[in-house]
Amino acid sequence: MFLMKRHRRQTFMGGAFVFPGGSLDNTDCDPRLASHARGITPEEAPIRLNEPDLPEDKALGLFFAALRETFEEAGVLLGEADSGEAIMQPDSEHASRFAEYRHQIHRGEISLGELAEREAVSYRLDLLTPYAHWITPEIEGKRFDTRFFLARIPEGQVPEHDAIEMTESLWISPAGALALQKRGELLLMPPTLKTVEELTAYSSIDELLTAAIQRTIRPILPQVFQTANCFGVKLPHDVEYTIEEYKQTPRSDEPSRIVMLDGRWRTMCADEFVIE
Repeated sequence: MFLMKRHRRQTFMGGAFVFPGGSLDNTDCDPRLASHARGITPEEAPIRLNEPDLPEDKALGLFFAALRETFEEAGVLLGEADSGEAIMQPDSEHASRFAEYRHQIHRGEISLGELAEREAVSYRLDLLTPYAHWITPEIEGKRFDTRFFLARIPEGQVPEHDAIEMTESLWISPAGALALQKRGELLLMPPTLKTVEELTAYSSIDELLTAAIQRTIRPILPQVFQTANCFGVKLPHDVEYTIEEYKQTPRSDEPSRIVMLDGRWRTMCADEFVIE
């Protein structure tokens, strides 16, 4: 998996390692952009997200936002030339142009739609597999309603952090990332930590993607709690979670709490929690 380190000066999650991502822009929901999509129709997008009541333009826009942010922050474009040829290949004649497009999109100088028209490319939204839906707890001053997607990197493309919002990047296995987190050498925030732990259950990207397609996605709004000695969050499947709208059936065999201990986040099951 590909992780990037957020600039330490950023007010939200500064210094943490995260997946590529960002905010939904109005341009992502432009109906004209749908004509450049391949693999997913506006009608299918809410169903893929397991959010059937979500407006079609916003649902499709979330796929485009994931695609755009992956291009801006990691330099990977999930697309293909309308001729069927691969794009963004190293040392290809148009690689430098696409590198410049990456920065222009980041600066808001052009849109994905304009890029598609200039270069005759289509966007492979079907390469994005919805995986999770996290909502920032109400206690946070800056809140997000975030969808997590999985994607296999197109053959020949090489990801690279943008050196603007992201200062480092690494390819690493989920188990390797957890080992670095445990040693305090890599900071993973609660949603990323829980997701990375879940990914360790799969031995290959094919196995993961197959499971993700069959996965039922429910929104996760962590519930903040605090004791005399620590603080953390309870997830909707925790036996003591009380936010009725998001509550899930308790799962005692799966970590349901994420707690700050010794300067790092740690997941644990409810019956492990004995700190007072």
